[in-house]
Amino acid sequence: MLRFLTAGESHGSALVVILEGVPAGLPVDAGAIARDLARRQLGYGRGRRMSIEQDAATILSGVRHGESLGSPIALLIPNKDWPNWEHTMSPDAAPAESLGGARRAAVTRPRPGHADLSGALKYDRADMRDVLERASARETAARVAAGAVARALLARYGVEVASHVTNIGGARLADAVSVPFATVRALALDDEVRCVDLAVAAAMRAAVDRARQAGDTVGGAFEVIAHAVPPGLGSYVQWDRKLDGRLAQALMSIPAIKAVGFGLASDAGDRPGSGVHDEIVQSSGASTGTLPGLSRPTNRAGGLEGGVTNGEDLRITAWMKPISTLMKPLRSVDLATGEASEATVERSDVCAVPAAAVVGEAMTCLVLADAWLERFGADSVAAIDDAVRAAAGRVAARLQPPGRA
Repeated sequence: MLRFLTAGESHGSALVVILEGVPAGLPVDAGAIARDLARRQLGYGRGRRMSIEQDAATILSGVRHGESLGSPIALLIPNKDWPNWEHTMSPDAAPAESLGGARRAAVTRPRPGHADLSGALKYDRADMRDVLERASARETAARVAAGAVARALLARYGVEVASHVTNIGGARLADAVSVPFATVRALALDDEVRCVDLAVAAAMRAAVDRARQAGDTVGGAFEVIAHAVPPGLGSYVQWDRKLDGRLAQALMSIPAIKAVGFGLASDAGDRPGSGVHDEIVQSSGASTGTLPGLSRPTNRAGGLEGGVTNGEDLRITAWMKPISTLMKPLRSVDLATGEASEATVERSDVCAVPAAAVVGEAMTCLVLADAWLERFGADSVAAIDDAVRAAAGRVAARLQPPGRA
């Protein structure tokens, strides 16, 4: 079982992630982790923080000579912005707030849409900064670092994971589920919008610009595609082992994600069964997925049937709400005085959908790697190699036409 834990707050000195269950013998490349961390910090509409620091992870344990040992892997992501906050976050800091100044301590005016109020009531905190610093999407840097290790495991067996933005502020792709994986993979790593249609990308930028000028924020949607996924990951034998449920939970846990769907997603409810289910046909040439001799003319199911991968590309869409911090704040109540007030204003983004897509890739990699170890798992990658080859051989033999043995 692959699992990870994170520790640290948004403006603490560092984030720490512990990834447990990685088999021994997996090459772990610090440079690959750094590339994914850099991609998370990009995106049209990001705020000032992205210009302050460039995230990088230090491997503390679980790796020797560039290979995993089978023990937990610990990664440290320093916060270069910490010196600017060290006084603010100390218990002796004066209870004052200032968006641009050095002193920014007690938060008593919760932001609608954020965890400020609910977290303060749950954990009994008078200063809601104790809540917002942990509930901040800053913790997703740890997810991306852990996801890069999981990505390396999947890549060893030819599985690739990429994402593209399908909607920002109402500017959307007309038929995102039909975009080929190769088109998504070809997007430049430093693309600020990550949309495959240049005209739609321009409309997305315009939506962000309008929101910025209005002191507002915008959300949108992105799709994660996992390519060359073999059949049989996940299970239908118990509700909590269904892979679509596990993936949905993982992506829903990303801050500001409000809905997750597979393939056609909610559009499936508007069509008859003949317009939803993917026919199975014999391949005249190369297969559309990883099943030899079989193809699917469509992939409306998004690569999952019965909570199990079916050999086609896995396609997951996540919808993100607009960020909760507005430069023209919404109405709130100051819990320290009980008086009506404007919500707290924190340093924030106008739009973070392209960055959320990178986090979505990481969470998809972590869940798929866990399912991979569940199906093929062993203590070392060499043993997993044998299990993967054996399973592929059984599938090929099962699907071989009669008389061709």
